[in-house]
Amino acid sequence: MSRTDAVWSEQGTTPDAIEAALRQLLVEAHAERREIVPARVLNMIAFVDLDWTGEIANRLRGVGRYHASRLVVLAYEPKRQRLDARVTVSTDDPAAPGELALARETVVVELGDRHLDDLLTIADPLVVTDLPTLLWSPHGHPEIVDWLLPLAQAVLLDSVEEPDYEEALARAAALSERAYVVDLAWLRSTPWRERVAALFDPPWLRSELGLLSSVSVRHHPASTVAAALFVGWLSSRLGWDPARPARLLSAHSGELTGRAQASRQEINLRLEVAPELQVPGLQGLTVETAAGHRVRLDRGPGGLRARFSGPREEDREWTIPGASRGETGVLGEGIRQALLRDPTYLPAVGAARAMLA
Repeated sequence: MSRTDAVWSEQGTTPDAIEAALRQLLVEAHAERREIVPARVLNMIAFVDLDWTGEIANRLRGVGRYHASRLVVLAYEPKRQRLDARVTVSTDDPAAPGELALARETVVVELGDRHLDDLLTIADPLVVTDLPTLLWSPHGHPEIVDWLLPLAQAVLLDSVEEPDYEEALARAAALSERAYVVDLAWLRSTPWRERVAALFDPPWLRSELGLLSSVSVRHHPASTVAAALFVGWLSSRLGWDPARPARLLSAHSGELTGRAQASRQEINLRLEVAPELQVPGLQGLTVETAAGHRVRLDRGPGGLRARFSGPREEDREWTIPGASRGETGVLGEGIRQALLRDPTYLPAVGAARAMLA
């Protein structure tokens, strides 16, 4: 499928001039090809460090059909004095004759410290009115996120990028009071949560969820928060006693251990570092029940390697294909999630915060 790009750029420009250029490029594209219509689903504002705009562009290029309808990149260079901008309207050829061709818009605005006080004024004209807006600041700058929040309904963050996992969870909870939070650390555990839920879905095993006796999670050295969110998910979904939250205490080598209280028994918890893991997220997990059932999931070639054993069942081992989506897939899912609402994330954050307090 071929693609057509229409481009406008200007040095020393203004927000009004950028907005006018957007409208004009769309008018010209539609006049040339009547089947072209602007995609109108989601705005995305990304505040990035100018030196890393290429890396961010590569990450966003790989999200495919989850690309925002209008992407506004605020590229920050501290000493920059001039406001420069580049607008691109990209249109793919329709899949078949008579079908519409969607136009997606990308705006890159280069700005400096002197423009930060006017950040809302700069960004506001560049988002499509009445569309939900997702805000992303992949290089930190939490104060910028706070300044731009009036324009956004959702915030994309990655809690594993915060060195202190307690502060990361506190930040996620605070942002959730003002906007819907999409956390890439949470999305990386989605395949693991789905597989655990599926393994315990058979009616004869479902009751075993109330008999959990041990949960062990192995994670990337910088992904303690992802492991804590997984355990927080179990706690919030299975109704572990919130008045007696597990206290995950550091033992040695970054390992965290503790005990949670369920209705029938205590549950031993362990979060341990997997130094061999090269990507953020989880390496594996093991769940055991008081009745003697044991489920283990590990990363492996082609998907997750599952192992199931029980007191009266023959041990089974198999591969669950397609579990890993890679970092590009996780980012794409994060953008899609801005249009959805996951009611399980915030309870998991609350439970994880209680455990790590």
